[in-house]
Amino acid sequence: MDPKQIVLDKIKAKGGWVNTHAHLDRAYTLNAENFNNSYAYLKEKWHLVDEMKANSSVDDVYARMVKATEKLIEQGAQAMGTFVDVDDKIGDRAVRAAVKLKENYGKDIEIRFANQVLKGVLDPKARYWFDLSLEHVDIIGGLPAKDFGREEQHLDVLLSTAKEHGKLVHVHVDQFNTDEEKETELLARKTIEHGMEGKVSAIHCISLAAHPKKYRDETYKLMKKADLHVISCPTAWIDHNRTERLAVSHNSITPVDEMVPAGLTVAFGTDNICDIYKPFSDGDMWTELRVMLEACHYYDIDSLVDIATTNGLKVLGIEPKK
Repeated sequence: MDPKQIVLDKIKAKGGWVNTHAHLDRAYTLNAENFNNSYAYLKEKWHLVDEMKANSSVDDVYARMVKATEKLIEQGAQAMGTFVDVDDKIGDRAVRAAVKLKENYGKDIEIRFANQVLKGVLDPKARYWFDLSLEHVDIIGGLPAKDFGREEQHLDVLLSTAKEHGKLVHVHVDQFNTDEEKETELLARKTIEHGMEGKVSAIHCISLAAHPKKYRDETYKLMKKADLHVISCPTAWIDHNRTERLAVSHNSITPVDEMVPAGLTVAFGTDNICDIYKPFSDGDMWTELRVMLEACHYYDIDSLVDIATTNGLKVLGIEPKK
């Protein structure tokens, strides 16, 4: 028995890989000068990419996105979702590159875009660029931690805007692997409050694993009620720094092994590729799936295939091909 080949054959039979989460506008921006920035804390990296973005032309961003997209196509991917930065550093250049990418590669792979709000959505300048991007993106993106202390207001902006424009929502939540974070719970509650059940995806959710089982189970039930989807990016978080904070024994991977049996729709993605966030990531989809299944001790072949294919299509709002 060759379980890897069985999984790969089943993925191919379902149309190929679906990479539901990436930041392809920043792919392949790693160089000798910025390599040491890879050691920085996540919140520091949110600012350390500013110079690179400010110096990037539309053609620069497009070339990076093309390189990553072609690698996915080579692997037999049928669809992908990627965030693109929209703020005062990059302006609309990443969005313009993304539109060009869809025009030139949309026949080879289904492409969906979300706006990455690295500056938040509550500051007037940040809100300007958020609003400007709405007509060009398929999915409303969010990062509530950037508007720390005002996370509820951040989510209200995202969800009300998405509802008004008829778009899906993908939100980065619970990224710091600590039981102090309860962003996934908050997102589920806000999803229900805004009547957006089935239209919202929580990206990462790694802090859930740091909580006691009772809290995790209660949160899964709430997520199920909200029909909140989940996107795991395994290699992006397996490297999370150790701390001296005491917590439930766990690793820093989305607890897929608990979420799928709880009835949640789980998909996955590569996240960053060869930049200061993930310098050694090469965008290999099998690597992502292998890290997930090993870290979660989850070997249900059919479920793994669904995570890699049909579940991804669902969270991107793409109908499976007949």
